[in-house]
Amino acid sequence: MQMGKLLGFLLLSSTLFIGLVAADWNILNQKRKHGVGSSLKNYCESWRINVELNNIRGFEVVPQECVEYIQKYMTSSQYKADSERAIEEVTLYLTSCCSLNGDGKDAWIFDVDNTLLSTVPYFKKHGFGGKKLNATSLEAWMRESKAPALEHTLKLFHEIKDRGLKIFLISSRKETLRSFTVDNLIKVGYHGWTSLMLRGLEDEVLEVQRYKSKARQHLINEGYRIWGIIGDQWSSFEGPPSAKRTFKLPNSIYYLA
Repeated sequence: MQMGKLLGFLLLSSTLFIGLVAADWNILNQKRKHGVGSSLKNYCESWRINVELNNIRGFEVVPQECVEYIQKYMTSSQYKADSERAIEEVTLYLTSCCSLNGDGKDAWIFDVDNTLLSTVPYFKKHGFGGKKLNATSLEAWMRESKAPALEHTLKLFHEIKDRGLKIFLISSRKETLRSFTVDNLIKVGYHGWTSLMLRGLEDEVLEVQRYKSKARQHLINEGYRIWGIIGDQWSSFEGPPSAKRTFKLPNSIYYLA
């Protein structure tokens, strides 16, 4: 009888212990244990990572509770380190990737915004992704030609050019912004690209991904071999024809499909 009571007590204790352990992993308990701020930071970091992985798509605004976190990341040394690491991978790829034929048909593609030029100064004054993108306002800022260069890609740009590859800039900017874009690029140190492709009136009805795919097909039709693409949006890479390698730079402020 005593043995039965003892076994019953042990069984009840084990059940309670398992229940307490399970309950300890409840998100509400985690907030009480580590503080709401810790859980919010984890949530926002998870959101940002899944944007970069292209698991979260088509968002129009950054979640309000994460705007401050995204702002801190995009202006932090971690953003710079993440970008520089991506560029290091490009440099490593370049050491063995490209058997140039010397016929002037070896090509590399760069996006422009948040790849060569930074729009972070604009978003610092316009909600850092927490507000729906105002294209009119952004284009007015672009007309000022004040976007700073991203130093890590500026160096890479010239390294790729010096290797003998033809550089093509394929941007989702409108054709009406051409002179302002060219002025801005030259002002901050970019020069010697082969072509700057912008969206004409007929392209504005296309999704960004389809427009950029169309632009790459044009290069292929001209006989170019596309060794690589660098951009901050998945729409810079998706769809045929593809490059031999693609490299994505971080940007979780906005999403361009």
